[in-house]
Amino acid sequence: MAASPELLDVLSKDGQKTGISKPRGDIHRDGDYHRAVRVLIFAESTQQMLLQKRTNCKEAWAGLWDISTSGHISAGSSSLATARRELHEEIGIKLPSDAFEFMFSYLEQSVTNDGKYVNNEYNDVYLITTLDPIPLDAFTLQESEVSEMNYLSWEEYRSLLAKEDPGFVPYDVNGQYGRLFEIISERYKGNVGERSMALEKQLSRYRHVSLSAELTGLTDADKEALGLVVKAAKLMDEIFSQQVWCSNPSLRDWLKQHADESQFDKLKWMYYQINGTPWSALDENELFLSTSDSAIKLLPDATKPVNGWKGLEHRAAFPLTRPHGANFYPRDMEKREFELWKDSLPEDRKKEATGSYNTVRRQSEGMSDDAVFLSNGVTTSYVHDLYSNPYSQEYQSLLAEAADLLYKAGNLSSSPSLTRFLHCKADAFMSNDYHESHLVWMESDSKLDITIGPYETHRDTLLGYKAAFGAIIGIRDDEAASQVKLFADNLQVLQKNLPIDESYKSDVIRAATIRVINLVYRAGDLKGTTSVSFDLPNDQRLTLLLKNVAKAKFKLIFQPIADVCVSEEQRGLLDFESLYTHAICRECCHALGPHAITLANGQESFVRQEMQELHSVLEEAKANIVGLWAIRFLTDKDLLPKRLIKPMYVSFLTGCFHSLRFGLKNAHTQAQALVFNHLFEKGGIVLLPDETFSVDFDKVENGVERLSREILTVEGRGDKAAAKSLLQQYSVMSQPLKAALKKLEMLQVPIDIAPAFPIWPENEVKIGFV
Repeated sequence: MAASPELLDVLSKDGQKTGISKPRGDIHRDGDYHRAVRVLIFAESTQQMLLQKRTNCKEAWAGLWDISTSGHISAGSSSLATARRELHEEIGIKLPSDAFEFMFSYLEQSVTNDGKYVNNEYNDVYLITTLDPIPLDAFTLQESEVSEMNYLSWEEYRSLLAKEDPGFVPYDVNGQYGRLFEIISERYKGNVGERSMALEKQLSRYRHVSLSAELTGLTDADKEALGLVVKAAKLMDEIFSQQVWCSNPSLRDWLKQHADESQFDKLKWMYYQINGTPWSALDENELFLSTSDSAIKLLPDATKPVNGWKGLEHRAAFPLTRPHGANFYPRDMEKREFELWKDSLPEDRKKEATGSYNTVRRQSEGMSDDAVFLSNGVTTSYVHDLYSNPYSQEYQSLLAEAADLLYKAGNLSSSPSLTRFLHCKADAFMSNDYHESHLVWMESDSKLDITIGPYETHRDTLLGYKAAFGAIIGIRDDEAASQVKLFADNLQVLQKNLPIDESYKSDVIRAATIRVINLVYRAGDLKGTTSVSFDLPNDQRLTLLLKNVAKAKFKLIFQPIADVCVSEEQRGLLDFESLYTHAICRECCHALGPHAITLANGQESFVRQEMQELHSVLEEAKANIVGLWAIRFLTDKDLLPKRLIKPMYVSFLTGCFHSLRFGLKNAHTQAQALVFNHLFEKGGIVLLPDETFSVDFDKVENGVERLSREILTVEGRGDKAAAKSLLQQYSVMSQPLKAALKKLEMLQVPIDIAPAFPIWPENEVKIGFV
């Protein structure tokens, strides 16, 4: 019986899977878009690339020198599995997934064989970095594909390609493919001093601070329980490290192990500790390390043995850009593939696919190495390679250990509500059902406030479904709780007096629960930047405000910013009490204004539904500006002291500069820009001749009321076009803002804090030279 033809996935022009597959010969006959892999092996010590010579019987480019290995991706197969299989089939090398560094994809188009072979091929390029060249005797060549192997310096190889040498398969080194050589050149140019200076500059943007909280309100048993919870939180760090990227734990361990070898190694480890990844949070996730900095792994059995050679040593790889899907999904999965797979599932399994507590994996990647390497990739129909894996299985051993610690902590706690929460969370770790633990968590009235587990989905920038593990452990602040109660008790009064038309006011207020805590320990998905608040779970039913974090930022960041950006006359008005009063009020003001609305055509709707992707920014701007209005209103009613007003405006102005140093990459900073620019335009904020800013107290309150009215009216009308216009005009990095931020950068005013926790000091970053 004749073998079934190899099928390839037919792609759209933009490289997305169509759900159609065709025989390989038909693909090249018809010029269909399809996908292939190209793998290059690079030896660090000699700066050489491994090349193969194609056999004379090949259909295309016969007898020419080419990259290390390549091959088509069969229908239903994955890019990475194909790369691993082709490497083994063609030259006899077995390597694990973490040896393959995805570099980029590019489109190659050519017509050969008198027009009979049309190639519209998207190529996924992988780089494998070995320490030394692999002995040529270690290869096992596939005689039908490869006739010879040899090493050539990457510079000479690039030069030959640039000259279009007839002995080499052509690649356009001046086009997309040329990026490969640019990356290698930059990676190995060897300027350790320059890289050290860059890391020192990145570290200087942080200020080290020890955070602590008063534990006197806890019993000895509660303190013992707290210790167990912190141990469980450290396991969230380990799970989060795996969620970031498959080789992230190896990188972490390698950097820590080698941190004392040089000042450069120390700097790499210090900055890694802050970010928890090789991507810098303050630089829009730009890579600050590369695979050349990563762990070295020895594989004695990766090839056939060679006398006197201990085996292949390779670097554990990670990609150039932070993966949109992190390690929640297969690294080569695209949205279209996910949608095709999801749509093929029954309803209950669709929920698993899009659920927050399941990873998505490939069946082919779960196969044993032998199964991957022996498979020829031939399929006879279109198949789906994806499946869902619950967190309770994906991270089984770590979650079992964490559950045990939480059970023990719950048994020690003097608070019945905390005991119930810890036991429910432990059960959730094992069952993967977090619903009850979230409800119990909302009801907890313990002095000890614990948030632990998978909550936020912002790390999943591919689809936004998957939650990352983290932990926030704190002690509730009783003084701040009284302020929260003051605002909560007056929400109805504030709602009735909002500066908008009566038709947009609602009698129904859906207020979130707000807790103010002092942070004792944090872990997991809280790396890179230190926020003063969190909305948890993902439906914003509860907001955590971290008071001691805000106080540290006020002292170490806000005051230096004011010294640079605020007029000398008003700097003395900067005040933590007024700043934090507004922070609490701002969170309460999310409940104010329109929510359920009636459109002009009489249709019932919701603000969120009408604003769609603009809702988050508009809602943050509303809370900011209405929060300023509300404090003014409550002082007029003698419910707050009038001494808060002027300091509040100056502190808010200073906070704008702080927030916008993180860029316009999230709803909060975009909202800050909107409010600043609007108040600046209306004269409430003034730029002085000495390039500092001041608040015009006579004009700012009119500006606050006008902007409050405008945003609330846009929401009440459900007018997305007006919202878009407002954001386009004001949610920008205006020239006054750019000038202020440039001045702060030149004077090296810190951007964020790097907290340490003295009660549990191990593994905390120390920035000694700052």
